[in-house]
Amino acid sequence: MKFLAVLLAAGMLAFLGAVICIIASVPLAASPARALPGGADNASAASGAAAESQGPQRSLSALHGAGGSARPPALPGAPAASAHPLPPVPLFSRFLCTPLAAACPSGVEQGDAAPGEREELLLLQSTAEQLRQTALQQEARIRADQDTIRELTSKLGRCESGLPRGLQDAGPRRDTMADGPWDSPALILELEDAVRALRDRIDRIEQELPARVNFSAAPALAPAVPTALHSKMDELEGQLLAKVLALEKERVALNHNSHRQRQEVEKELDALQDRVAELEHGSSAYSPPDAFKISIPIRNNYMYARVRKALPELYAFTVCVWLRSRSGGTGQGTPFSYSVPGQANEIVLLETGHDPMELLINDKVAQLPLSLKDNGWHHICIAWTTRDGLWAAYQDGELQGSGENLAAWHPIKPHGILILGQEQDTLGGRFDATQAFVGDIAQFNLWDHALTPAQVLGIANCTGPLLGNVVPWEDKLVEAFGGATKATFDVCKGRAKA
Repeated sequence: MKFLAVLLAAGMLAFLGAVICIIASVPLAASPARALPGGADNASAASGAAAESQGPQRSLSALHGAGGSARPPALPGAPAASAHPLPPVPLFSRFLCTPLAAACPSGVEQGDAAPGEREELLLLQSTAEQLRQTALQQEARIRADQDTIRELTSKLGRCESGLPRGLQDAGPRRDTMADGPWDSPALILELEDAVRALRDRIDRIEQELPARVNFSAAPALAPAVPTALHSKMDELEGQLLAKVLALEKERVALNHNSHRQRQEVEKELDALQDRVAELEHGSSAYSPPDAFKISIPIRNNYMYARVRKALPELYAFTVCVWLRSRSGGTGQGTPFSYSVPGQANEIVLLETGHDPMELLINDKVAQLPLSLKDNGWHHICIAWTTRDGLWAAYQDGELQGSGENLAAWHPIKPHGILILGQEQDTLGGRFDATQAFVGDIAQFNLWDHALTPAQVLGIANCTGPLLGNVVPWEDKLVEAFGGATKATFDVCKGRAKA
């Protein structure tokens, strides 16, 4: 593309030079008849007639370069031109063009000139004036283009000196122009040669332009530098700058990516080291997600744990929990309570004072034959179904009692709040210290159906552990508040040590 632009510019310059040679060879001169104002003798009339008869021929010879006879313009007060006819004097252009006659028909009397000749003469005069104005404009534009070429030359010099350094700082990168890396010596030398060759071409164009245009000559149509060359230079400059910016951005991106990858690798190594250190401590360092307990050391109205999972609507349920009471025989308090909007006692298990343990469902009460007064671990399971309000109570895997008509045909309402260790008088609050549970709670699980006696026994003797399908005992679902603590604890191993 660079060679094509240069060839196109040279061709246009040559063509415009030929047009200048033709136009510059047509002078504007007064006719002999007009040179003698007021002359009316026969000789001047004959000269006027001769000029009128030769007018078309002179105009044609001037256009086609044929040498014809012409008379030089007469001076004021000189004798009539017809008295002593002078030989025709040819006029040569300062360019290498065909010689033309010195005189051109113009200024004849309006009555003597033919209409076609007068129109042609006026057209030639206006065309010559337009060409002179165009030549002046093109001269100014050529000077502006020369300044632009000098500016581009300086910018290319800066690019030539700064581009290899940017490539060396960028490090290895993907090559979009060749198969090698960006920082290869061969590619850097190739870019340097390309920039150097482009600079040499611009220098040659700048040196050839003054030689092709003669600014000291008479005003004539100067060859115009094609606008395509100027636009090509701007485009080339933009491409070079865009390439440099792209390389710099790629270098910054590579540095950022390498820093981020290094951080990720260091993070993974730290995680592996932590895992190795954990394994070095033996298998005792690992605890399953359900191996923990909630401890409430004293009776109060602010220590509790909350199960962060909403219950669906239930038509039957089974609740199993490991409990160790430390109340000292004055009532076990409330191991758990479930309240919903409009009903604070939707499901409650509590023991107050010397009364037996009670199960409340929708404020309906059933007394359970359960006892937790020996300060030891006990497994408690309570099953209920809405059909006929049937219920059953298990302690340590054995059925202790059952009954019916406990909130019969009442479904357990959904989207309530489940609290461990406190009895709710309102939704999620207004606890009573006299009804608080004191001790440890573990393995609280809730199912949406009634478990069989065999399943309850398997959970109680740790031979068939089973997590609830509605509320499982998981560390992430239980949150302690008010000073209640959460500690690692395996109930099947820990109850034997207690």
